[in-house]
Amino acid sequence: MRMATSIALGSVLLATTAPTANALQNQPPRAVLTTAPARLRADSGTVSYEVAGIRVIHRYVTANEVVAANVYLLGGTRQLTDANAGVEQLLLEVSGYGTAKYPRETLRRRMAALGSTIEVAAGVDWTRIGLRATSATFDSTWAMFADRLVAPTLDSGAVELIRAQIFAAVRQRRDYPDALLSYLADSIAYVGHPYSIDPIGTERSIAALTRGDLVRYHAKQFNTSRMLLVVVGQVDRARIERLVRTTLGTLPRGQYTWTAPPQPAVRGDALVIEHRVLPTNYIMGFFHRPASANTRDYYALRVATAVLSGRLFGEIRSRRNLTYAVNAPFHERALSAGGIYVTTVSPDLTMGLIREEIESLQSDVITRQGLSELVQQFITEYFLNNETNAAQADFLARAQVYQGDYRAGERFVDELRKVGPDDIRRVARLYLRDARFAYVGDSTKISRAALTRF
Repeated sequence: MRMATSIALGSVLLATTAPTANALQNQPPRAVLTTAPARLRADSGTVSYEVAGIRVIHRYVTANEVVAANVYLLGGTRQLTDANAGVEQLLLEVSGYGTAKYPRETLRRRMAALGSTIEVAAGVDWTRIGLRATSATFDSTWAMFADRLVAPTLDSGAVELIRAQIFAAVRQRRDYPDALLSYLADSIAYVGHPYSIDPIGTERSIAALTRGDLVRYHAKQFNTSRMLLVVVGQVDRARIERLVRTTLGTLPRGQYTWTAPPQPAVRGDALVIEHRVLPTNYIMGFFHRPASANTRDYYALRVATAVLSGRLFGEIRSRRNLTYAVNAPFHERALSAGGIYVTTVSPDLTMGLIREEIESLQSDVITRQGLSELVQQFITEYFLNNETNAAQADFLARAQVYQGDYRAGERFVDELRKVGPDDIRRVARLYLRDARFAYVGDSTKISRAALTRF
């Protein structure tokens, strides 16, 4: 599961927000939220407006002094090709080494003095560059943050330094089974689709990128029509408008319009095996029928993967002790898909059990009470994972981009609770099929049939 990531590719997120315990396995549910948090259910503190051609979503928060401001460069891998994959990540990382107004040492000293941070994360639907500051240091941090987007110097020495770091990180993912598995699984799941392009880049694409490529890409792609700005924190609208208008607002307007990615071509199951002699074997696959984030099936599929995660945990880890990690990950994207992830020393047996659990989900109707308990648990964990200002910014961005309205996030809980047992069986039949798997481990311990019967 390729995630938005920074240069440190050795750490790959493999868990989802789906619960790891199963409320349907007669386990006592944890404490649950009976209603969504007020800020997401009836949110009068969030507004949306446009400044100099940039859509701004602004949530005024007084609970803390932290301000999270993210600029989302929309399009993600649809703006890239196999030849220039990674160019956006490389450009934004290099921008931290000097801008027209702030040479490298000035940037370094001022950021350190302020205690603020700026991070870059490239993904398949957008590239995010975000700042974390306090209300008192927001203006000063914003000035440097915005100049990285508007006028990076892209010094040749910095380009070579960061390119070498990213190249090494991309090469090293072959040394980490989970990182390699994630890359292979995403690539085989979306053959011929923009999602198959790695936003971080490949060894070939990173090695070929030059300073000239970065300069040309900046001139063509860094425009306000591609930008969504989300600000969460104790900063007022007038302040944001002033800062945006005098910085990002000076960029060209451009003519970009977000549209949902095309559906991938329907293909049957597929398999890629990377032979490694390891203490355990790593398996990940995604079902090749993604659900659009603006449909009801999206919510039903989220719940279905949570149900499946719980069942797999109960059967394969708790009862059989065949794994230390198993779940049914959910790709939270414009085109969202469910999948399978497991590490095991007995891959044939484990995959057979996984297939049985999926078939059970497709044929049986789970109890309404059991489903209600799991949905409540899921809601609790989801909102606990979205408590920080930075996480709230991402939550608002996903709603705005994927569903066309940041207020769609307010309906998140209600939509989850509308999912019924029949919906789970229906989406399991429709979407949990035609899996395309990646396997990293001892190839003598797995039969091809075990991975191609989904």
